[in-house]
Amino acid sequence: MKTGRKIDPRALKYDKQGLIPAIIQDYKSGEVLMLAYMNCASLKISLRSKRTCFWSRSRKKFWVKGETSGHFQHIKSVAYDCDKDTLLIKVRQVGAACHTGNHSCFYRKIAFKVKGKKKAHV
Repeated sequence: MKTGRKIDPRALKYDKQGLIPAIIQDYKSGEVLMLAYMNCASLKISLRSKRTCFWSRSRKKFWVKGETSGHFQHIKSVAYDCDKDTLLIKVRQVGAACHTGNHSCFYRKIAFKVKGKKKAHV
C-alpha cells in the first residue's frame, strides 16, 4: 500500500466544470462533516494555508470555510481516491461544519423498514 505520496493538484481528475468533490471528515472521530467542491486553485490555497477553501458553485467564487462564521477547518491530511476524482480531507473542525449550526451536515436520517423489524434508521 502506498501512502504519503505527493501529487500535483493538476494531475487530479476534475469534472467538466473543473471541480472535484471533497469529503470533509473529522480527523479524530472519523465523522463525515460535509461535502463540498474544490477546483485546482482552491485546492492549492487549501494546501498552502492548511485551511479548507472551496469553490462555491452557486456564487461562482472561492469561500474559505469559517471566514464569516469563525468555524474554520484546519487540515490534518488530504487523500485522493484510486480514480483521482474525489478528495478525502481530514480536519480539526472548530465549531459547526454545517451552515445550519449542526456539527455535521449529515444530521438527518432516513427511516426505512428492515425485514422482520418495524423501523430502522441509517
